Amino acid sequence: MKRIYDITRTVSPTTHVWPGDSPFSAVHVLRKTEGSSVNLTTLTLSAHTGTHADAYYHYADDGAHPSEMPLEAYIGPARVVTVAKRQGPLLPDDFKHVSLEKAERLLVHSWVSNLSDDQWPEIFPYLSLELLDWLAALEIRLIGLDSPSVDAFDSKDLPCHHAIRRHKMVNLETLFLRDVPDGDYELFALPLKLDGVCGSPVRAVLRTL
Repeated sequence: MKRIYDITRTVSPTTHVWPGDSPFSAVHVLRKTEGSSVNLTTLTLSAHTGTHADAYYHYADDGAHPSEMPLEAYIGPARVVTVAKRQGPLLPDDFKHVSLEKAERLLVHSWVSNLSDDQWPEIFPYLSLELLDWLAALEIRLIGLDSPSVDAFDSKDLPCHHAIRRHKMVNLETLFLRDVPDGDYELFALPLKLDGVCGSPVRAVLRTL
């Protein structure tokens, strides 16, 4: 029987967001306990709340919004790989213990998945241009991290974000890969059809083959 792993961070008012970003909140507009026929809530959240997909517009004014991102990139075969590095740029050598041939989508499992949803990693591993060039040559079309960014926390020019777009790849950030064994799966992580914004939360799941 196939098994499903939910690799999505839970979104709640205590979910940690990028420092300075808008926290999640839910306000009840109607309540059944107050005589209404339904419970109705209004949500306030960042496009980068919890597990999310960056849109190209996040870092390029002429980039695609979530409604225009290639849906096929977010569905299909994916390989989960655990890395030992706790901080700094990930390089091809950090993946020398596995084969990434025919992986199509790479999900990187680091120590960050051990943190709870309300904790922020002061340090984390992120991508490098060398790694992205190597992955593009292997025809990887999606790269997912459990870290909050594919670039260093203090990066201003975001070289890895721009390289992802240049290579026509897409990325996921803040995945939750705790207790997911390394190996091959089917990934489903569709962004919402949002226009005019810089990203979208996703419900990311893996299904065993």
